[in-house]
Amino acid sequence: MGWIKQEEEQVDDTVNHPEHYLTGGIETIDFIKAKLGREGFVAYCMGNVIKYTSRWGFKNGVKDLEKAQVYLNWSIQEMQDEAIRKQEDGES
Repeated sequence: MGWIKQEEEQVDDTVNHPEHYLTGGIETIDFIKAKLGREGFVAYCMGNVIKYTSRWGFKNGVKDLEKAQVYLNWSIQEMQDEAIRKQEDGES
């Protein structure tokens, strides 16, 4: 993550970086992650995976599956980052 809005380079990507979520110079997902912490953020992401995979056939089709994939990838990245951090700190 860490997508700070850059006016010249920003292209509207309705799945990965919706333009309407960049108001205020920080992407909403980055703000959510900062507020919820790692565990809360992963839970939030997994809830969205459930939401989008449950409704894809009834609402937005493949676009919902793409959104679910983004949230799943963010969850995976958080878990991988945590595992690396624990390994570096000598935790199991």
